[in-house]
Amino acid sequence: MAMSSAVPNVNERKKKAYHLERTDTVWGYIYLSPVLLWVLIFMLFPMFYMVYLSFFEWNFISPVKKYIGLGNYIQLFQDDEFLESVLHTIHFTVASVILTVVCALLIALALNRTFRGVGILRSVYYSPVVVSMVAAAMVWSSLFDPNFGAINRFLKLFGIQGPGWISDPDWALWSIIIMSVWKMMGYYAVIYLAALQGIPESLYEASSLDGAGRWRTFTSITWPMLLPATLLIGVMGVINSFQVFGQVYIMTQGGPVGRTNVIVNYLYEKAFHFFEMGYASAIGFVLFAMIFIVTLIQFKFVNRKLDY
Repeated sequence: MAMSSAVPNVNERKKKAYHLERTDTVWGYIYLSPVLLWVLIFMLFPMFYMVYLSFFEWNFISPVKKYIGLGNYIQLFQDDEFLESVLHTIHFTVASVILTVVCALLIALALNRTFRGVGILRSVYYSPVVVSMVAAAMVWSSLFDPNFGAINRFLKLFGIQGPGWISDPDWALWSIIIMSVWKMMGYYAVIYLAALQGIPESLYEASSLDGAGRWRTFTSITWPMLLPATLLIGVMGVINSFQVFGQVYIMTQGGPVGRTNVIVNYLYEKAFHFFEMGYASAIGFVLFAMIFIVTLIQFKFVNRKLDY
């Protein structure tokens, strides 16, 4: 009798546990539903609709969409202006990512110490990150003014004639790169700082006992231990740089003579100046494909380098 009464109790407990598990799962999906709905409406639907539009010729106003198949993509890779925007984007990406990594690393190394006021300095270096891109771009536009800007006035004190900066075709893209590095280096410095504080102190003690100097310690211990953080920063920097738009639109609008016309700015012009929505959608999909491929390559490189 005891055995027969115990079996139903066990089964009943299993049923209750299964019921509770299902209830928790249902409530989990209910709590996630706002985020999933947001992703569906504002990310997945626009992306698939962009791919759909890329096969049509549409001026955004007419209710009729003319199907042209791969016509937009064929035209895209024959478009010299688009190919130039790709080169400008690659130039911006390579220069800004390298400079941002170097500046962020130097800041992190300088602030990875204990001294009076270090917290204030960390806040100061991070503060550009929280500034609006539009506000920052407007301030830097005034700083880069060739006649009344603070930068050229400062250079004039030393007898140096400053360039035209954003009005000079040779300096315009570099002006945007300088502004972008200033804007983001504090964010990446925080990542480096967290990585530096995660390095075991025993490694530095061992290197000191071996008589290693500062440079040897940095190249043999610090830099190898910072490699995962560096690769993470590289991935994030490349993704953000390929999508650069705000500072370009505010500071130069793609000029002078198209020397700062990056991919997203070119897409914006085609979509909202010329109302070529199908062509702009093709540009958007090609940009997505480029970012996706570059990110996959970087992550493959990351997975190889993380084992040390």
